[in-house]
Amino acid sequence: MDARDEKTNGVGASPPIPFDRELLDALMERAGIDVLVVSSKHNVQYLIGDAYRFFFFAHFDAIGLSRYLPLLVYVRGKPEDAVYVGNPMENYERELGKFWMPEFVKAWGSQGAMASVVERLRKLRRENAVIGVERAFLPADAEELLRKELPQARIVDATVALERLRAKKTPQELEWLRIASERVVESMLATVASHGPGTTKLEMVEALRREEVSRGLSFEYCLITAGTSLNRAPSDQVWREGDPMSIDSGGNYKGYIGDLCRMAILGEPDAELQDLLAEIDAIQMAARKPIHAGARGGDIFAAAGEVLRQSPNGNLLDFVAHGMGLISHEAPRLTGSGPVPYPGDDADQPLEAGMVLSIETTLPHPRRGYIKIEDTVAVTETGWEAFGDGGRGWNIGGTGSGG
Repeated sequence: MDARDEKTNGVGASPPIPFDRELLDALMERAGIDVLVVSSKHNVQYLIGDAYRFFFFAHFDAIGLSRYLPLLVYVRGKPEDAVYVGNPMENYERELGKFWMPEFVKAWGSQGAMASVVERLRKLRRENAVIGVERAFLPADAEELLRKELPQARIVDATVALERLRAKKTPQELEWLRIASERVVESMLATVASHGPGTTKLEMVEALRREEVSRGLSFEYCLITAGTSLNRAPSDQVWREGDPMSIDSGGNYKGYIGDLCRMAILGEPDAELQDLLAEIDAIQMAARKPIHAGARGGDIFAAAGEVLRQSPNGNLLDFVAHGMGLISHEAPRLTGSGPVPYPGDDADQPLEAGMVLSIETTLPHPRRGYIKIEDTVAVTETGWEAFGDGGRGWNIGGTGSGG
């Protein structure tokens, strides 16, 4: 029986399974995994669906002497055996029909949650299974308990398999990423337009936070520079006439990240600044040219690199492209030599329609400051589509025309 036909503890019909079950089973089989014990908030959200994150622990995990640890158990090929172990207060969500899993178990703390998983696996006679966990997202006390209570089981890392499951976005995910990206850029432009000389970087970031929240986003961060400084931390540094400013912000919509960077200036940019941003824009646009379903992922770097090498400031420029979605720098991973260390497993693999990329070019200029553009681009069958593609030139501060 398919899990979507089950009842959830007598509350009512469960929602449909929200992910590609056949793909997950295939990924588990390829990795030799019998059972998944998923613990990261982003993968729990993905597997439950409908942008689920328990509201009480949306912004923190610690409680008492332990922490909130959601655990979702999925047995390969048997969704009817799935169970969700959550906080007792998540019974409110269960009553609203949020969970497709046939069983919901209440538990407090990390050890309590894992003890419930162990009990479930024993009931399913899976004591000798190969169990896939997310080791970077599983507390030491929970993994220690799992190994102690199921000594015959083999514990392996399932992070890559779960990442592969999320690599190709659904139409709904693409829409959420589009909304996040567009609203981040709208917030940036409104903040720039409504602030002028004498504004501090801290004030800009706080204004940007308000703009993003007013548009329905969860503000996550802002890396910001002003003038010739390359320091990207919010501070009391003042934005002055003639100063360029880079604003690199992440805003979250239903768990999906809009992460873009745009440039601003007080007054009109001089010819050199215009040329410098044009250099960056040329690299950004060159990187888009090879993008389409079936194209080799590494061709993005090849196309960008060709223009970068011809740029007057090529020795200073830095280019990177990486996957975007529920987390930053998710699959596809196109290089093993970028600023965030991971293997470039997808450099020689074909891009797929529905993958989403963050493409960014940075120029830390010794005289003119930090100049950068970061865009979000979705792969389509025949090419690409950019999300939040406005404001890519010099945006003039203090015009008063913001949203």
